[in-house]
Amino acid sequence: MADVGCRHRIYLSGPLFSAGEIAWGRELSSFLRERLANAGVQVIWPYELSINQLEPEEIFGENLRALDRCDMMVAILDGPLVDDGTAWEIGRFFLQGKKVLGIRTDIRKAGESERSRVNLMIEFSCLSISSNIDELYSELERQLD
Repeated sequence: MADVGCRHRIYLSGPLFSAGEIAWGRELSSFLRERLANAGVQVIWPYELSINQLEPEEIFGENLRALDRCDMMVAILDGPLVDDGTAWEIGRFFLQGKKVLGIRTDIRKAGESERSRVNLMIEFSCLSISSNIDELYSELERQLD
């Protein structure tokens, strides 16, 4: 991964345990890379870092190093509950004072109230939670300026 001209690094966080989750991550990472390439933004998707590593300790270490290199996160928040690994990564990023943008395409409600889309700890760790890829891109443009 070349760093020449890289102004920002975005960590794409989300579950990677089913074909559907991997396909959505691949689609989102490709979309972000295509749209943000000329803006000097590098997208780091953990699936690509750990695809050939079988040992959990190695995957954990690679993901930690990637998190530390990034200054912004896009977190996939779909599902009845946010994936626990994604929630952990959001918390780490938030504690480091880094920007987290969520995307939740899931229409189910989750959280503590009727208006909640996710657990309140996740909701208030995110600068925004977009409902679709176009909303997310608009928010990314605002945050990257």
